[in-house]
Amino acid sequence: MNSDATYDYVIAGGGTAGCVLAARLSEDPGTTVLLLEAGRSDRNPLIHVPAGFAKLTSGRYEWGLRTVPQKHCDNREIPFAQGKVVGGGGSINAQVYTRGVAGDYDEWADVHGCDGWSAKDVHEYYVRAEGNERLSAPHHGTDGPLGVSDPVHPHRLSKAFVRAGQEFGLPHNSDFNGEQQLGVGLYQNTTRGGRRCSAAVGYLGPARKRLNLTVRSKVLVTGISIEGTRATGIECVEGGERRQYRARREVIVASGAFGSPKLLQLSGIGDPDDLEQAGIALQHALPGVGKNLHDHCDLDIIYELKQYQSMDRLQQPRPATVAAGLNYLFFRSGPLASTVVEAGAFSAGADGSAGADLQFHFLPAAGVEAGVASVRPGFGVTLNSYYLRPRSRGTVRVASADPARMPLIDPNYLADDHDVDMSVEGVRQSREIMAQPSMARHIKAEHLAGGAALNSKDDYIRFVRAHGRTSYHPVGTCAMGVSDLSVVSPELRVHGMEGLRVVDSSVMPRIVSSNTQAATVMIAEKAADLIRAC
Repeated sequence: MNSDATYDYVIAGGGTAGCVLAARLSEDPGTTVLLLEAGRSDRNPLIHVPAGFAKLTSGRYEWGLRTVPQKHCDNREIPFAQGKVVGGGGSINAQVYTRGVAGDYDEWADVHGCDGWSAKDVHEYYVRAEGNERLSAPHHGTDGPLGVSDPVHPHRLSKAFVRAGQEFGLPHNSDFNGEQQLGVGLYQNTTRGGRRCSAAVGYLGPARKRLNLTVRSKVLVTGISIEGTRATGIECVEGGERRQYRARREVIVASGAFGSPKLLQLSGIGDPDDLEQAGIALQHALPGVGKNLHDHCDLDIIYELKQYQSMDRLQQPRPATVAAGLNYLFFRSGPLASTVVEAGAFSAGADGSAGADLQFHFLPAAGVEAGVASVRPGFGVTLNSYYLRPRSRGTVRVASADPARMPLIDPNYLADDHDVDMSVEGVRQSREIMAQPSMARHIKAEHLAGGAALNSKDDYIRFVRAHGRTSYHPVGTCAMGVSDLSVVSPELRVHGMEGLRVVDSSVMPRIVSSNTQAATVMIAEKAADLIRAC
């Protein structure tokens, strides 16, 4: 295979982390950067309409992944939407902006040996990244590429949920990324001027005009070129032809919690047993590749309203839908400027817990995400919950030497009894919050998936195992650290290799206690500094 071109840095994966890296590394005009993305461009207008995420959790802008049958979840294969588009998950998600708590990052440093990744260390990168419309120092940035804003004209049901959370006993919280996480309030989101602000928009968009940055989409990366113990480039299929791009300085893998371990394994880097089963020759033994997969296990409850008022009414071609479209087109306002996930909460779940163990997302709509139940259009709302610190761990394994085959994804949801107990508590608290006066006055009926009746703890456990699903937060499969099962060093270099790093959510040794998009941006921001320091 002949080399098509040579760049200083070749980045495999144009998702959130890849876009941040490409933008930051190409700030040096003397450095050449190539960004390769398997999916399409993000030009579709629906991607940039905040409410458009409701149409993006299935279809051509996601990979169509499914888990293997989940042993502890009634042997279900669970759909797992992941972005297949420039911007990755940040181009198709609900845009909720939360970071987790200081203890998450201090644990990375203190328990997992990730020097330089404590809360104090990473704070500057959050501030650097953020362009917040309302909040500022010391917790927030105002001039960063990632636009962060409040909901535009939040739905009255979202406001009712915030009141109900207070009636339940939670304090009102106007900044989940500030002094404390515990409480109920309206989420800030990654939007700017009524439009989605993904990393593709905030970072890559302004950088595209640089002559030293090349971005290629619809490129299937098939392997990493290796000479001895050094990564020298990327092999791929582009336009039906096999190509190779060489890297003078480094190859950077930024393909996400599923794609990054898969690419390493396809290249012969991983657990020897996994590679042997897939028929791949071993290049470098690294047993932790694909291990430590974990995710927040999400539980949904749907409620039917007494009156026609929820946002899912816009799923039908009615005059109100046309009016909403015109309002957005001319004023960047109205229902389509909403991210739909406008309100939420963090609550203590474990007895004696001083902080939050559970997170909730309230949607003034039902049937928004692929695979989630709905009721009559205009009459549905959804509340979902998950345990923030799951103990269950799973794996990602390459299925064969064929790069076009999807990997074998096993999150191993609810394998740990504590995860089950905390998930049950999340469902219990969800029902109690929705029973408070501010929400109860709107509710006609509760709709539990499968028509379940939740009276005893056994009923709750059956419900959790029958209906738990992904919250789209997979992490950990190329974990950072110094243990025998870590994959990358605190500098994000692949252990035992030269010229090769992994930079994305897969390097988190333990999941943050929140949505994960903001943390992925932070990781890429810090990685850019680490790379430029070499």
